[in-house]
Amino acid sequence: MKLGSFVCAIAMAASFLPTAALADDPHDPTMRSAAARAHDRAMIKQMNQRQLAYVRQRDARNMRTYRVPQRDREAYADARADYARKMAEWRRAVAACNAGRWEYCDN
Repeated sequence: MKLGSFVCAIAMAASFLPTAALADDPHDPTMRSAAARAHDRAMIKQMNQRQLAYVRQRDARNMRTYRVPQRDREAYADARADYARKMAEWRRAVAACNAGRWEYCDN
């Protein structure tokens, strides 16, 4: 009974392991001719182009929905500039502290 449970557990664990996705079979008899491979390549290219068009349209719709107001963009830019200024001051203080200027070591 315990052996059966163990085998079942192993089988379940193996089913969750990742497996390599199999691409086109190089021995597929329908893909032996150059014309068949060219047709397959053209179909895949067309599917990719349709998907790209779909993604671009979807992203354009989402941009209208998630548009950030100008004042929020300006506030973000101001906050980033303030952060960059404070970081530059801190780096100068660290460099001065490391150079032996002890009054900068308290920050």
